[in-house]
Amino acid sequence: MSKRILTAAAIVVLSMAVTAAQAPTGAQPASPSKGVVVKGKAPVSNEVLKVSLPKAQQADLANGAHLIVLEDHRVPLVSMRIDIRGAGGYFDPSDMPGVASVTAALLSEGTKTRTSQQIATALDTLAARAGMSTTPSSELATMTVGSMTEHFDEVLGLAADMLLNPTFPDQELARYKARTKGSLAQQRAQPAYLAQEAYNRVVFGTHPAARMMTPAGLDKITRDAVVAFHASRYAPDYAVIGVVGDVTLADIKKRLDAKLAGWTKKGMAKLVFADPEPIGPAKVSLVDRPNSVQTSLIVGTQSIDRTSPDYDVLRLADSVIGGGPTGRLFLNLREDKGFTYGAYSRLGASRYRGDWSASTEVRTDVTEPALTEIMKELARMRDERISDKEFLDKKRSLVANFALSLETPAAILTNYITSWLYDLPADYWDKYPARVMAITQEQVQAVARKYLDPARIQIVAVGDGKKIGEGLKKFGKVEVFDTEGKPIQQ
Repeated sequence: MSKRILTAAAIVVLSMAVTAAQAPTGAQPASPSKGVVVKGKAPVSNEVLKVSLPKAQQADLANGAHLIVLEDHRVPLVSMRIDIRGAGGYFDPSDMPGVASVTAALLSEGTKTRTSQQIATALDTLAARAGMSTTPSSELATMTVGSMTEHFDEVLGLAADMLLNPTFPDQELARYKARTKGSLAQQRAQPAYLAQEAYNRVVFGTHPAARMMTPAGLDKITRDAVVAFHASRYAPDYAVIGVVGDVTLADIKKRLDAKLAGWTKKGMAKLVFADPEPIGPAKVSLVDRPNSVQTSLIVGTQSIDRTSPDYDVLRLADSVIGGGPTGRLFLNLREDKGFTYGAYSRLGASRYRGDWSASTEVRTDVTEPALTEIMKELARMRDERISDKEFLDKKRSLVANFALSLETPAAILTNYITSWLYDLPADYWDKYPARVMAITQEQVQAVARKYLDPARIQIVAVGDGKKIGEGLKKFGKVEVFDTEGKPIQQ
């Protein structure tokens, strides 16, 4: 055995020596990330994928809530989500942001007949879930419910009790505030959180899309405010209930009408959504975080709402720029330059005008060159036609990912709910692959020029101001803030 090991080692050493001898004198080893090659050896069909989503069944409950059911009897499981439009953080009172999030979180902390502990024990015993959540800028508050088929009736009763009869105990509110303040303190220690906070401020101003939970905001929230929000906003008037799993439309409609009999229309006014104020001129916002060893960067601007005719085209452009490991930002900043572990972009679109942004975290000493490369990639999208191969690969990737998502019934249900929320055509998802494959390079370049206008691009950097401040001036006017978001005079 020892002889075999020694022989193998000798062969390896000899091989290395021969390779070194064949290398040109003075040659440097090639960078492992230079000239990244994306392999595509698998055969690819040129035909456009044709899909037809499993047809969901739809109806309206007695209380007006819309019901969407997707039957799947392969396994004895049922999942349900109740999206209550008008109960999300977008509708927080202007002087008390965070009420919607607190209201949603406290639904599981006690009802007229159950304590917080009893709710948790019941869900644990049944291996089930039931809880409500929202975000500071969302139009929705969403309850998710799931269990085995045999337990669903019991779990549905528990979820209905939480939805209709919460008591919002003072002690649970106090505990929630204490937990959340601790979490917020930890978040403020993260540069990425500070970058997002500053970015929201410069892109959305005073619009609800800029909101983030704060300790000061939490302190303002009282039990009376939570009770009032629940009483006025938790209505079935604009609600949609999606159910997927081992059920039938007739059965689940009967159960919901019975369990939610006390949930009646409130005659809510039509929901109105306002766009944020138009974004100001391009500038750089520096959040000075002394002694940071890296810089968190976000580059972005306002874009479109979800119903815009440019949505599919801009989403494809976003995929080219920052769509995962094959996006241009990732290949440039990580694979080619080695500046970061990852660089990505995202498109946010809702009922109001959202945003497009790119983000990454880099070493302090490469802040300026990394930002230069990001801006180059945006200019490249505006000024250069995408190559046929890259463009076709990206379109196929979007369609393939969509096709893979159809393996999951919950994802299909989400598509139906999205169609209902945004009044999309009935065949919107059936035609999605064809729409994507029909997009042209000229269309992508046009939306890049329209929405990634350098005159409106906002740059946010969180890092050591003494080390990166001077370099940031090359990208525009620099405004400096401390880690609490307060301006610092220069």
